[in-house]
Amino acid sequence: MSDGYVDPSGNTEQFRAFANPPDATTAVESPSRLPLVLGGAVVGVLLVAVATWLVLS
Repeated sequence: MSDGYVDPSGNTEQFRAFANPPDATTAVESPSRLPLVLGGAVVGVLLVAVATWLVLS
C-alpha cells in the first residue's frame, strides 16, 4: 500500500521545484510600458501638428 509520499528527486521537474521553491522576492516583474505608450502618443501628436502646420503655411 502506498504511503502517499512523493520523493522530490523522482524527476528533474519535481526536484527543481523542491530545491528552488517559488518565492515572491525572486519573481521578476516586467517594466511598465506606460512611458513608452505615452511617448509614442506625444510623438504622434507632434508629427500631426507639424504636418498640419506645413500644409496650412
